[in-house]
Amino acid sequence: MRKIIKISKKEISDTTCPFVIAEAGVNYYDIAKAEDITPIDAAKLMVKAAADAGADAIKFQTYKAENLASKYSPAYWDVAKENTRSQYELFKKYDKFREDEYVELARYAKEKNIIFMSTPFDNAAVDFLDDLMHVFKISSSDITNIPFIKYIARKQKPIFLSTGASTIEEIKEAVSTIEREGNSQIVIMHCILNYPTEYKNANLGMIKHLEKTFPDYLIGYSDHTLPDSNMLVLTTAVLLGARVIEKHFTLNKSLKGNDHYHSMDVEDLRKFVDNLELLEKIIGKELKEPLESELSARKYARRSLVAKCFISKGTKITNDLLASKRPGIGISPKDLCKVLGVETIKDIDTDEVITWRHLRGDGWIK
Repeated sequence: MRKIIKISKKEISDTTCPFVIAEAGVNYYDIAKAEDITPIDAAKLMVKAAADAGADAIKFQTYKAENLASKYSPAYWDVAKENTRSQYELFKKYDKFREDEYVELARYAKEKNIIFMSTPFDNAAVDFLDDLMHVFKISSSDITNIPFIKYIARKQKPIFLSTGASTIEEIKEAVSTIEREGNSQIVIMHCILNYPTEYKNANLGMIKHLEKTFPDYLIGYSDHTLPDSNMLVLTTAVLLGARVIEKHFTLNKSLKGNDHYHSMDVEDLRKFVDNLELLEKIIGKELKEPLESELSARKYARRSLVAKCFISKGTKITNDLLASKRPGIGISPKDLCKVLGVETIKDIDTDEVITWRHLRGDGWIK
């Protein structure tokens, strides 16, 4: 059964090119500071850059620090890269966007023909984002926040469910919660909740486990590894079956901050989109059959039975009179048994391709 989810006018299925999300998160705050522009202008720069590079969607994050983390919540990221040691303090730096600014961003994204997304972290965010988005993303951190998952599921929109640091049982409970609200539009996202994720910990093979465990749903991948030079991590995830790909996105990987150093930039995104276009070309159709482009090779690169020496009319064909050579316009070697012992009705020159017209019809079957 073909699995399909529609996001706006974009169809995601188990046969289409993957849906690519550039996760801007809150990186626009640091970009704004570096470029001496407003955060909304920096966010728009990211929207345009992601759209121009070929992403299907750009995703932000919507939260208020006081609703998200206790003041006593410790860091779980690489403090050598982001030295803020309290989650509350970090989130407080990046929670200044107002609702009207998200409305403006969503409108701008529509102008640039890219889908606007933002991960909500409380019910109020879910409610106002509902009017702006075609799909909800649930963070790995909320995989066990069952009341919140239920609240989002009731909006009856597709859900991308991230599964970092989760057990299969926890994922099953989250999926069942969504299903019980009458919502079966789910993409289950493999994810490793390390910032950054070492390559040895990416465990892309888990995509196959999720496919087997949840055969009715599409599987995706949310990536936190450092971008490799050929974007092979994301490309491999696609080859293993990920139909939605999400990766943090920045305009400058050298900026200080929690997400810039493990984000892809515009060049990385373009490279990945180019990989996808090449994959789509080379994977092609599933049904094995000769292509039209192969017909000439099928005819001339295969072998026929040919005369190893001059064979006079009236000779009964024996194996020592024959060789198998190209082109394949005569009797195929697979029909050798039909030829042996049959009398020739014409002279056959050395190296001449033997056809049925050279042989007497009695005693063999075409």
